[in-house]
Amino acid sequence: MSASLAVTNLVTLAEELDKNKVTPGVLGFIVFAVMALAVWGLMKSMTKHMGKVDFTETPDAPGEGAERSSTGSEASPAKG
Repeated sequence: MSASLAVTNLVTLAEELDKNKVTPGVLGFIVFAVMALAVWGLMKSMTKHMGKVDFTETPDAPGEGAERSSTGSEASPAKG
């Protein structure tokens, strides 16, 4: 019940402005501030998660590297 009352009070604040002016008003500022806080929180979370990522590659097993290089040379056309 209190959430609907708060929204009702915010809407009345937005309607008290002069109708001839084109301004976002208090409601526009509140929406922008909430969106800015959400983006800030997402960026902070992304930074934390990117810090956990390991960018180093693991070396291939000894047998796998030889197989890949031999199949790669067979697929390439012979120069002559």
